[in-house]
Amino acid sequence: MISVYKLKPKFQQLLMPVLSFLNRKKITANQITVGSVVLSLVIAILFWNADCSSILFLALPIGLLLRMALNALDGMMARLFNQTSKMGEVLNEVGDIVSDVLIFFPLLKFHPESLYLVVGFIVLSVINEFCGVIGKVIANDRRYDGPMGKSDRALLLGVYGILSLLHISITAFSSYIFAVLCLLLVLSSMTRLRKALVVHE
Repeated sequence: MISVYKLKPKFQQLLMPVLSFLNRKKITANQITVGSVVLSLVIAILFWNADCSSILFLALPIGLLLRMALNALDGMMARLFNQTSKMGEVLNEVGDIVSDVLIFFPLLKFHPESLYLVVGFIVLSVINEFCGVIGKVIANDRRYDGPMGKSDRALLLGVYGILSLLHISITAFSSYIFAVLCLLLVLSSMTRLRKALVVHE
């Protein structure tokens, strides 16, 4: 299935100089993971207050790009510099879910007309990551299948930030948009579970 996640190897190659710099500075994978969660909180706060100043919507495309970089860097750091650990896995998985909820939460403020669908989108995003982890549990194969994986959601929210900055509203179509996103998340979650079970067999 089509997913931004498939671009990850090329993205990681671009980050190699940054990775080397962080390693020289003795920055650990777990510190990068915690930094990603802190960054997500900052993005969420700026997003929540973007109705006061539309320039704050830039926190979405810029902040989410930085978050994607940090998410890639922590895994690269752990693998390439022998920093893998159970604590690291816990921080990575829980941190991603917490970060997603924080960043998506302001959508409830900006789209009350689609309140239940936005709640569904947030809940299904959490379930989607849980289904990915299930693959690790039953088949030692963490699933990232899309559509609407973490990278896809970040891309869409980044585009949303740019549209909002330009005062292009999706309010009239938000119910349809979030309904489609919810359906794609259900499809993604089912795909992850199905492939995990196939690998297990």
